[in-house]
Amino acid sequence: MAIPKGHRFPISFDEAFPKGLVLVGEVLPDNEYQSREDRASGRPVRQKSDELTGKRQWKINVTDPDEGNAKRASFTITLVGDVQPVPTTSEVLPGMRPIELEGVTAEPRLAGNGEFKYQSYAFRATGFKAAGAGAGSRASGGGKAASAGDASKSAA
Repeated sequence: MAIPKGHRFPISFDEAFPKGLVLVGEVLPDNEYQSREDRASGRPVRQKSDELTGKRQWKINVTDPDEGNAKRASFTITLVGDVQPVPTTSEVLPGMRPIELEGVTAEPRLAGNGEFKYQSYAFRATGFKAAGAGAGSRASGGGKAASAGDASKSAA
């Protein structure tokens, strides 16, 4: 029996990101592409919906301190939820805060160009964990959490 394309494997946050994640910027809606013609005609911007759950998608830019390759350390994660997720931790630097996600899934992907292809993952989550929950009291600061999302993270 084969595993179907697009299967999402559940994974614990601590297993996927042993040193946690740092949120860079804000939680933004994941909008569908809008062409120049669409913008010129005044068509409204539509937010993407998750094909499995039907819930709205949000995106966050994160940095993984455990990634050795600097080019692959920062990526986007897609959060899935009816309402916009709000980070539960405070900023440690302007625009940067340690986070921890809950409901994390990983979907294998192929990344790279030409002969330089490598295994990567699209990560999604359902929300942010409360500050100080679980293993969130790492040396880098408070708890970590996030909503379902899609993030391309390369395998080490």
